Amino acid sequence: MKIKKDEIINDVIQRHPEVLEVFFDYGISCVGCANSYLETIEQGAKLHGIEVDELMDDLNDFVN
Repeated sequence: MKIKKDEIINDVIQRHPEVLEVFFDYGISCVGCANSYLETIEQGAKLHGIEVDELMDDLNDFVN
């Protein structure tokens, strides 16, 4: 199942805990904070100044 940028960060982590490594590599270390239960991957990427398409490619490559 492909990860989509409009998915809530925590939902993705629950399905694919191994993606924590990718989030950490991008400097998104607040994956356990309250925002991860509300923010989409796209919102989190923008907040951290990360190119969302690049992050999505890496997340999906990692789980496939």
